[in-house]
Amino acid sequence: MFVCDKILFVMSKPEKPYRMETLFKALADRTRLRLLNLMGDDEVCVCFFVEILQTNQPKISRHLAYLRKAQVVGARREGKWMHYRIVKPPNLHAARIFTEVRAALAEDREMQRDRARLASVCCAVLPPVRLQGAPRPRRVGQEAGGRRQEAGGRQQEAVGRG
Repeated sequence: MFVCDKILFVMSKPEKPYRMETLFKALADRTRLRLLNLMGDDEVCVCFFVEILQTNQPKISRHLAYLRKAQVVGARREGKWMHYRIVKPPNLHAARIFTEVRAALAEDREMQRDRARLASVCCAVLPPVRLQGAPRPRRVGQEAGGRRQEAGGRQQEAVGRG
């Protein structure tokens, strides 16, 4: 920081421009599309992706890192668990493209089968051994214990799956 003629300047790193090619590369892989589809409006632990897609955790994590680089996925750590959710791309054009891709994924039969499998696994009374003790997928904004944070800090009971 320095003062020049009574004007305060803050030296900061300029923001990098959004790179559309990174988005298109992220969307050009079937596994990454399946991951986005599985997230939908939920926050999902990596272990569920491994179970549903029947692939190893390092491969899933590598794809999720690529989606984070494209700024379409956010992550949150809870102890040893990593949770991923879809985020809106910061670029207006990218956000519109991303919305259209998500709509198309919702109509794809393989993607629908993946979502149905996730629903059956996450809602099972006795989940597969690898998922026992894992936090179940939940709607973005829903807190542990079935409560959802509202604007203004109030909480309400979450409706839907648990």
